[in-house]
Amino acid sequence: MRSLSQSRFAVAVATIDGANAADPTAVMVRGSERPLALVHGELAAEWVVALLPDADELVSLAARAHHLRRWELPRSSYDAGKAGYLRWKRDQRQRHAHDVGELLAAVGYSAEEIEQVQAMVLRRGPGGQLVEDAACLVFIETQLAAVATQLDRDHLIDVIRKTAKKMSPEALAAVGRIPLGETEQSLLAAALA
Repeated sequence: MRSLSQSRFAVAVATIDGANAADPTAVMVRGSERPLALVHGELAAEWVVALLPDADELVSLAARAHHLRRWELPRSSYDAGKAGYLRWKRDQRQRHAHDVGELLAAVGYSAEEIEQVQAMVLRRGPGGQLVEDAACLVFIETQLAAVATQLDRDHLIDVIRKTAKKMSPEALAAVGRIPLGETEQSLLAAALA
């Protein structure tokens, strides 16, 4: 990357992280309690590099912004059940893509670059699968334990299987690198067997 690009990238990362740092929901991950959306963005960007060390900055930005200000559209504002969940998830992705587009335009990214990032946030086109993989790995690390206390075992195993179906073989292989408790490891083993 050129120095101008690095500067622009650093400002974009700081802007995304600054927005996500306002998440009122905190999560304990790797020994530290921090805002959920901020942790999701940081860890997703880490997973992008772990899965594809030469990934370009646009993929990293898409991963960082995949849950941009997610708390502003609560799940509770949609109908219960699968149809409501799917609408909420679709609307969230569209919001994330729109919002990251505005942030990136403000720091000097081109319309073409913004469209590429937005496509990846929407899990489309080149890089879309990598962002999906990173998001799934972050879910497993940061939310599986909490979800395990909310759902019965059969439902949870179904959720894990649906998550796994969205992941590439490389991402599934990386699940073993996530530090998980015994309960979560047992659930993953049962779901992925």
